[in-house]
Amino acid sequence: MWFFPIMGVGVISVMVGGVCLVSQRKSLFGVLLSMEVLTLGIYTMIFGLVCSQGWLSSVCLIFLAFGVCEAALGLSVLVSLIRSVGSDYVGGLVLGHF
Repeated sequence: MWFFPIMGVGVISVMVGGVCLVSQRKSLFGVLLSMEVLTLGIYTMIFGLVCSQGWLSSVCLIFLAFGVCEAALGLSVLVSLIRSVGSDYVGGLVLGHF
């Protein structure tokens, strides 16, 4: 069955995204990228479940729409941070320059 390799890829993507999210300390852009890897990993796992169980495929589209909204909001926060502070380093936020 091809269900297990897809779930394995999804689990590995979620683990890699989680490790990158925890280890990212400098740049907000890196945090947003690791969150996108997490989202794609979860989407891969949901896609594997939908295809193997025969559920409605609209579940995948709904989750993908939420992932796109999350990415758009993250990008808008990143742009506003870069316009106001001048960089996307997290250290600038701790000092209260935002």
